[in-house]
Amino acid sequence: MISQIQKMSDEMKEHLLGKLVPFWRSLRDDEKGGWYGYMSYGLAVEKEAVKGCILNSRITWFFSNVAIRIQEGLITEEDCKKHGYSAEDIYNEAKHGYRFLKEYCIDSVNGGIYWSLYADGKPEDTTKHTYNQAFCIYALTSYYELLHDREALDLALSLYELIEEKCTDEIGYMEAFSVDFRPVSNEKLSENGVMASKTMNTLLHVFEAYTQLYKVTQDQRVKKSLHRILDIFATKMYNADKHRQEVFFDQYYHPIIDLHSYGHDIEAAWLIDHGLDVLGETESENIYTAITDDLTDNIFHTAFNGRSLANECENGIVNTHRVWWVQAEAVIGFLNGWQKDHSHTEYLLASLKEWEYIKDYLIDQREGSEWFWEVDEAGKPYEGRPIVEPWKCPYHNGRMCMEVMKRVHEMIVCENI
Repeated sequence: MISQIQKMSDEMKEHLLGKLVPFWRSLRDDEKGGWYGYMSYGLAVEKEAVKGCILNSRITWFFSNVAIRIQEGLITEEDCKKHGYSAEDIYNEAKHGYRFLKEYCIDSVNGGIYWSLYADGKPEDTTKHTYNQAFCIYALTSYYELLHDREALDLALSLYELIEEKCTDEIGYMEAFSVDFRPVSNEKLSENGVMASKTMNTLLHVFEAYTQLYKVTQDQRVKKSLHRILDIFATKMYNADKHRQEVFFDQYYHPIIDLHSYGHDIEAAWLIDHGLDVLGETESENIYTAITDDLTDNIFHTAFNGRSLANECENGIVNTHRVWWVQAEAVIGFLNGWQKDHSHTEYLLASLKEWEYIKDYLIDQREGSEWFWEVDEAGKPYEGRPIVEPWKCPYHNGRMCMEVMKRVHEMIVCENI
């Protein structure tokens, strides 16, 4: 098993540095800032396409974290030069992203980050969404962890304070707002024919962002917010009878659709475990790790077919598409489940099988491409799906590579395997 785990980590390092980093570096817009916002399935880059602020937050997060892996020694200068760039180039990509977020994406008048910009950096969609604020926090705090730039941390803290002041009610976290933070309808995070006031997806990523913010600040206000979110997950979103999270809710966190999102459940399982680790509170782990154990077990037995994960199940009907981010999160989620309990060797095998599936079907081998968005059950790509657009980015697949690299390194160093 040790050799298989190490092989997966080595392959992911090569994939990260040889495929993902060069691809996203090639989309950098040196004239107008940020990164080009769209590449078609046919690999045509639309340089005048709208630039999603989520996309640019996630790319900034990505390059910041690649640079952090360099600081940690998991990536060397020689590793970078092998692929035609330097470690300094990676740092410069992170700096490029930070400048774009600070100078264009963040609203200096009303506060918060816009939804999207025109190619020249002018606001295109001025919606202020809690989901988007969270991803900007995630990017800024990673950038701060890398370079200890106090300005970036202050921006992240201001977004945290804005969410807590403008985007919460007595029950939890509201989501969609106008440019000046008046509530609006939540089309952007609603799917499957419903209009949700609150969503599991948004709350999960607020938790993720706050985890990183707490990691770099140890701010007790953020700690309190993390506990509040954990309580909402446990009491409002987790359905113990169905062994899953509910997805879309009314304003009171009442579920409004029978939907099981397989990818979000396996992602939530490891993200919550990571948050608990950052909080360092073993008493709370007894409550919440039982939930994450249940989510992992249910996904393994319900959605995993021995090689890959189905997408979701609505009203008892399974969507069998294989979506890029779902497979990436499954690799981490199953590896995390095995790390918690080594008797679950089936989880480790599932993680390894998922990586093999990704290599066989989701990584686009065409020159100048990255991953397909989704493939059908037989592994055939859906040609109408772009390679890059406001939601398609190096966040899930890049994070998969870096999480596996870090986890495997720590396991081997600690001789836990």
